[in-house]
Amino acid sequence: MDAMGRSTKPVSEGSKSPRRAAGPSDGPPSEAATTGDGTASPGEAGGSDFLQLDIGQAPPGGRTAWLADRLRSAIADGRLPVGTRLPASRVLADELNVTRGVVTEAYRRLAESGQIAGRGRLGTVVVAVPAAPRDRGRGTPEPGPVLFGSADREGVVDALRALPCRIDLSPGVPDLAAFPRTSWLRAERAVLADVTPADFGYGDPRGAPALRRAVVGWLARNRGIRADPDEVVVVAGVAQALGLLGRMLLADGIRRIAVEDPGSLGARQQLEYHGHTVVPVPVDPKGLDVGVLRAGGARAVLLTPAHQFPTGVVLDGERRRELLDWAADGGVVIEDDYDAEHRYDRPPVPALRSLMPEGVCYAGSVSKLLAPALRVGWLLVPPDRLDAVVTAKRYADLGNGILTQLVLARLMDSGELERHLRHVRLRHRRRRDAMLRAVRAHLPGARVHGAAAGLHLMVTFDEMRGGDLGDTDLAAAALDLGVKVHPLSWHRMSSGPPGLVLGYAAGPAHEIDEGIALVGTALRGLLT
Repeated sequence: MDAMGRSTKPVSEGSKSPRRAAGPSDGPPSEAATTGDGTASPGEAGGSDFLQLDIGQAPPGGRTAWLADRLRSAIADGRLPVGTRLPASRVLADELNVTRGVVTEAYRRLAESGQIAGRGRLGTVVVAVPAAPRDRGRGTPEPGPVLFGSADREGVVDALRALPCRIDLSPGVPDLAAFPRTSWLRAERAVLADVTPADFGYGDPRGAPALRRAVVGWLARNRGIRADPDEVVVVAGVAQALGLLGRMLLADGIRRIAVEDPGSLGARQQLEYHGHTVVPVPVDPKGLDVGVLRAGGARAVLLTPAHQFPTGVVLDGERRRELLDWAADGGVVIEDDYDAEHRYDRPPVPALRSLMPEGVCYAGSVSKLLAPALRVGWLLVPPDRLDAVVTAKRYADLGNGILTQLVLARLMDSGELERHLRHVRLRHRRRRDAMLRAVRAHLPGARVHGAAAGLHLMVTFDEMRGGDLGDTDLAAAALDLGVKVHPLSWHRMSSGPPGLVLGYAAGPAHEIDEGIALVGTALRGLLT
């Protein structure tokens, strides 16, 4: 035992060399600082018996995955608490008698999934604890059949989100590990240095003027929308935007709202919660069928024209003209600009609002660009409806938190948000490609939809058609193997081919491949 009470027993008989001093640039994301004599600085996890790792336990060809799993488990069970600095990659590689690439790749995987992060001269630090599976106890039913077997879909998305799992392929979540912490912190410090005492009081319920001006610039540059800051209402995401619009429409006597089919279950439930009846309108490869919309008699429609959820299709030019003609006849268009920024094959298509400002209510947010937890979005409505929406916002919450608004405004004005968007587009595209490869390898009979953009794929299964099995059975079987997915039928109001909606943005490529492989295992188990 040494002076710190640690054992001096080597990790294994194959360790190559004693621990060396390492500098702060010694490997990705960054490395732990050391003292002049090569010993670890205070707070660093280290020692020749780091976690009692024995490389002999790693399977042949699987050393990286084994090491990443051991580190992830140590973070989850508290052996490596948040704030711990990990050993330099050279040091740990020497102790384990492996190449440095094994350690740096394991660190990279944990960084991508958000458990560790580089902190410059402080080294590589544990920053978050992964969700650990809960013990359901003897006799407790598996969650899959309980959750997916119910015909009542009230709250099912929230219930699925709360369940622990090995791999989460749920749609609608961006790469949260890519959140620009450094840029955000720098902007926050600048805001706090400039903010006046008066700024901490009750402000305009429409939102901070600085953010409304920044949003106008952002929409002009990225979505082709020309607007005045006075037309912008800052909201707590698109969900609140739908609630405010719902109140406005009810006050106008509009209770029936057309929605895309398939379309977002969550958006549909938002409208139903506020007292509306939703009317399904089919979506085909050209987007929402405007002819069916006209025939249905609804006076308002909610749609995602830039990247339809979940099919991924874009509302084509002819349908856009038909829809705007319908709006000119008195219809209300609610444009949810879902995933509009995340296109990989061409620039994003212009927003409907850019073509007809007086007929379109436009909603957007930073939930898919930065993080849903920020709860910041924006709503633009025609001038004759603005007062009603502002009044509804005032009585809902008196306005969003001021500091988050001012920080976001600074990121937009400085160009940092565009730089972040370019960065995550590359990461998301690589993960999209990884999912496409995994689907081809593990789900060879699946049809892929919507691969050109967004943060998810939709897949359908011809081999499941006409049988007794549905996509909820497949989702339940996948969950029992530790993988979360959305059954396509959750997002349908009418019948259609069975399928899944699979998110690829939130996890690294190796998790995507493993998750799709497990979905393939679940599918084969159901079909045999």
